[in-house]
Amino acid sequence: MDVVRIGLIGTGGMGSNHIGYLTRGEVPGAQLAAICDTSPEQLAKARTSVGEGVRSFEDAEELFVANVVDAVIIATPHYFHPPLAIKAFEHNLHVMSEKPAGVYTRQVREMNEAAGRSGNVFGLMFNQRTLGQHQKLKELVQSGELGEIRRTNYLITSWFRAQSYYDSGGWRATWAGEGGGVLANQCPHNLDLWQWICGMPTRVRAFCGFGKYHNIEVEDDVTAYVEYENGATGVFITTTGEAPGTTRLEISGDKGKLVMEDGNLTLWQNRTPSDQFCREWKGGFGSPETWKCEIPFTAGGEEHIGITKDWVNAILTGKALLAPGIEGINGVQLSNAMLLSSWTDDWVDIPVDEDLYYEHLQERIKNSSVNKDPSQSNSMDVTGTF
Repeated sequence: MDVVRIGLIGTGGMGSNHIGYLTRGEVPGAQLAAICDTSPEQLAKARTSVGEGVRSFEDAEELFVANVVDAVIIATPHYFHPPLAIKAFEHNLHVMSEKPAGVYTRQVREMNEAAGRSGNVFGLMFNQRTLGQHQKLKELVQSGELGEIRRTNYLITSWFRAQSYYDSGGWRATWAGEGGGVLANQCPHNLDLWQWICGMPTRVRAFCGFGKYHNIEVEDDVTAYVEYENGATGVFITTTGEAPGTTRLEISGDKGKLVMEDGNLTLWQNRTPSDQFCREWKGGFGSPETWKCEIPFTAGGEEHIGITKDWVNAILTGKALLAPGIEGINGVQLSNAMLLSSWTDDWVDIPVDEDLYYEHLQERIKNSSVNKDPSQSNSMDVTGTF
C-alpha cells in the first residue's frame, strides 16, 4: 500500500477540521476518499469542501461495505466512538478516533479487544502529545531527573464556558447526549497527559459539582485526590465555571520539582535528594540547596495533523504510534472513577468496577433531559461540534 484511503465519519466541528488538512494534502501518503454523516444538510455542506472523487454516505455501514477506504477517522459524539470503531475493525479497517475513547470503560475495553483481534492500526486523537513542552516534561520525568515522584498537582480551571455554550445543542451537557461534562468534553486531553507523564493512580476520592455553575445535569466542577502505587499522591482540579482560570501542572519528586505553566517549563533541582537530606541533616531547620532552571523545549507541535501523520505512517511502515488507541481507556478510567467516587461518596479503586459504573450511568441516562441512550440508537447524530 502506497496511499491510505481515508473515510471520515462525522463532518461537524472536528470533522470539518480533518477535511481541511486532508484535502489540502498536508498528510503524506493519505487521501480523503469518503465522508459520512447521517444529516443530509451537514453532508451537503461538507461536500462543498471536498473534491469530486470523494464518495459520500449517510450511513456508516454503507461506507464500511463499499470497499472504497482503507481506514476511517471517527469524529462523532462520544457514545458512538467505540461502536463505530468496532464495526470498522470487523470490516478490516484501520481506525483513528477522536477523543475521548468512549464514555464508559466497558465499551472502551470492548473496542480495544476488537482492535487487538483485527491486528489493524488503532490511534486516538491525543494531539496534545505532539506539543514540545509535554514531550519534554514526559522525557524529564521518565529520565529520573526528579527521582521518585512524591506528588502531582494538576489545576485546569481555564475551561470557562457560558450558559449559551451549553444551550447550543440539546445533547450538550446531558447524560444521554454526552455522557458527562467537563471530564468527558473538555478534559480528556488533560487526563491523558496526566497519566501519560505521571502514570496511573491506584485509587481516587473525588467531589464533583453537577450543575454547580450552569443549568446543566452533568459535572462542571471537579476536585479529585488520588494515590499512586508507590505512596505518592495527587490532586486534579477542573471546572468550566471560573474566570480567570489557571492551567498548571506541578510534579514533585525526591530530587526536585517540575512546573508547567503559562507556556514555561521550570525545573527546581535539589543538590541533595530530599530523603537523603532528611536523614543526614543535623541542623534542625534547613532544606536542600536548590537550583532553578528554565527548561528549553521545541515550541508548538503539529497537533491534529501530526497525530494523523503518525497514524498514516504507522499503517504504511508499521512504526509504533505516539498515541495508541488502546491507551485511551486510561483517561476514561480516571473520569469514570472520579464520577463514581462522587456518586457513591467513597473511594474508588482503579481499574474501576465497570459494571457498577455502567449501572449508575444508566440511572442518570434514564432521567436525562435527552431521555434516551445514544449508544442504543439506530440513528446516529454525528453533526455535533466539540
